[in-house]
Amino acid sequence: MDQPDNDSYSLSFWRRPAGMALATAALIAGFYLLREHWGHVLGYWPYLLLLACPLMHLMHGHGGHGGHGNHAQTPRRINNDKE
Repeated sequence: MDQPDNDSYSLSFWRRPAGMALATAALIAGFYLLREHWGHVLGYWPYLLLLACPLMHLMHGHGGHGGHGNHAQTPRRINNDKE
């Protein structure tokens, strides 16, 4: 009589109730922080946008959509029919 192994399937932290509560609290705190300091953030907005580009590139790496140079090559058809 084998018992099923429940440890093989575990939810990620963000899908657990504690993770969802933390994410919700962070969103609410971020909203109020941004609301109070919008004048300061607005001045740095172009720089933050430019900074986001290389950061997103670093976070996603080169494995995003199949990486660079790993595209499947379709074999070429060789027609040997001589008429």
